[in-house]
Amino acid sequence: MERKAKEIVIRGKVHDVGYRLFLLSDAERLFIEKFAARNVLINGEQHLIVLVAGAEEKISKFVEFAESNYPPEASVESVEVKDYGEEVRSIDSFRQSLMVFQLTKIAHAGVGMLGKQDAMLGKQDETIKVIKEESEKTREVTRAEGEKTREVVEKVREEVEKTSEVVKDEGEKTREVMKEKIVEDVEWVKEEIIGIKATLGKVKEKVGVD
Repeated sequence: MERKAKEIVIRGKVHDVGYRLFLLSDAERLFIEKFAARNVLINGEQHLIVLVAGAEEKISKFVEFAESNYPPEASVESVEVKDYGEEVRSIDSFRQSLMVFQLTKIAHAGVGMLGKQDAMLGKQDETIKVIKEESEKTREVTRAEGEKTREVVEKVREEVEKTSEVVKDEGEKTREVMKEKIVEDVEWVKEEIIGIKATLGKVKEKVGVD
């Protein structure tokens, strides 16, 4: 069985889109023995370089797949295929290294998320602290205003009591004055009646009326 090795260069948006795992899965489906893939930047452009080696029929099917299929998040501008004359690592070796790389990447992402979470928790603690401080200030203001209100109410109550006492005293004085005036008027009326009776008596004596 004739064996063949190929180098496939894929250019475009090909990094961080799961491209290597995507092609690895197809290589395993075809039972390709040797496979490798790496992301590189050439003049600031993203490239994915894939190496495959194995039975010619399998390699041809893989190349056909790579030329017409790519991950949903990728954006392929060109696919270049050429013969490769160097040794290619085993697909098992590449799979293991890729899994280690992916796990390391996940671990770094997890650490980053934990850092962000700690920062968010720190901000949350600060927010809770501010809310507590503002709540305490509000309670203090409320207590102070409540105390002022109680003082005002107490002063009003005292003023009302004083006014009531004044009104009561003035009422007593008014009653006494009216009582004295009434007594004086009664005495005056009595004296007038006595005077009228005396005058009538004199008139009777003059006219000889009994």
